[in-house]
Amino acid sequence: MTTRGVHTTYEPRSSTPPPRAGRRVLAAAAVAATLPYLALKAAWLSGSRIGIPDGSVLLEAGPFLTAANAVTLAMDATVIVLVLVLTRPWGLRTPAWMLTVPVFTATGLLTPVLLGFPGQLLVRALGFGAGPDEAAARQPFLDDWVFTVVYTGFTLQGLALAGLFVPYARQRWGRRWQGVVGERLPSPTGVVAAAAASAALALAALFLYWAFGGTAGLSAERAEAHGVESAVASVAHAICALAAGLGVWLLSRGGTLPARWPLGLTWVGGAATLAWGAWLLIASLAPQPDGPEGPSTAGQLIYAGQMATGALATAVLTRFLMSRRES
Repeated sequence: MTTRGVHTTYEPRSSTPPPRAGRRVLAAAAVAATLPYLALKAAWLSGSRIGIPDGSVLLEAGPFLTAANAVTLAMDATVIVLVLVLTRPWGLRTPAWMLTVPVFTATGLLTPVLLGFPGQLLVRALGFGAGPDEAAARQPFLDDWVFTVVYTGFTLQGLALAGLFVPYARQRWGRRWQGVVGERLPSPTGVVAAAAASAALALAALFLYWAFGGTAGLSAERAEAHGVESAVASVAHAICALAAGLGVWLLSRGGTLPARWPLGLTWVGGAATLAWGAWLLIASLAPQPDGPEGPSTAGQLIYAGQMATGALATAVLTRFLMSRRES
C-alpha cells in the first residue's frame, strides 16, 4: 500500500552482514569517546577532586550533585549500549521506542555541542576568547582541560552515533522518509505546527539577542559572564530552534519537497530544543551550590518555553511519521 508516493509497509531484514570497516571505526570511536567522561564521573563519585580547582563550588557537593553525577555517568554509558544496538544483527529486532527515545535524547543533548564547541575553539584560536585576567576573575569551577576533554568526547560521540544511526534507520525505517512530503497534515496538527514554528522563531530571536549582548531574562551572574564564547553557544541554540520551526512548518504544509529534509530538521532541532530546555530547567530548580541566587524566574520560564517548543515540534514529527505508517 502506498501514501504520498511511497511504500509504507516495511519489515526489517532478519539478519545483516557484519559491520563494514567504516562502521567498526565509528563504533570504536564512539565507545572510546565515552571513556574520559566516564572516568571523570567515576572518580568524582569515589571522592577524587581531579580537575576541580581549589575554591570550586563542586568541592561542596551535596546529595543532588552526587545524584547528578551518577545519572550523567549512566547516560553516557548508554552510548555503549546504543553502539551495540546499531551495529549488531539483533539490534534490528529491538523495540522501536527502546532505541528512538535514547537516540532522540542523545541527538538533542549533543547537537548544540557539535555546533557550539568547534565555534568556541575557533574564536579562541582567533584570539577572541576570554583573556587571562578575565578567566582569573571568574569563580573557580573546573580546570580548563576538563571542558576540552569532555566536550571533545561529546563531539566525537555525536559524529560517530550519527554515522551509525543513519544507515541503521535507513535499513529499518527507510521508506518512512522516501518520496516527498505529500499532503498537508490535518488541521489540528497544523495548529500545533504553527504554534511550534512561532515559538521557535521567538526563541531563536531571544538567543540571538543574548548572543549580541542582551541581558533581559538572564541572571546577574550569567549577564556578567557574557563573552564571545557564550555568544557562540547562544547562536548554536538559535540555529536549533530555527531548524525545529522550519522543519515543522515544511511538514505541516505538504508539497513536493523530499521528506527527508524537513524530517531531519524537525528531528534534530526539536530534539535539541526539548532536551536542552528540560536539562536547563531541571538544573535551575536544583539547589544552587554557589548561594541562594540561582537562575531568574524569567530564565526558568524561558527554559520551560524552550522545552514546550521542542515538545510541540516532536508531536508534529510523530504525527507525520504515524500518518505514513497507518496508510
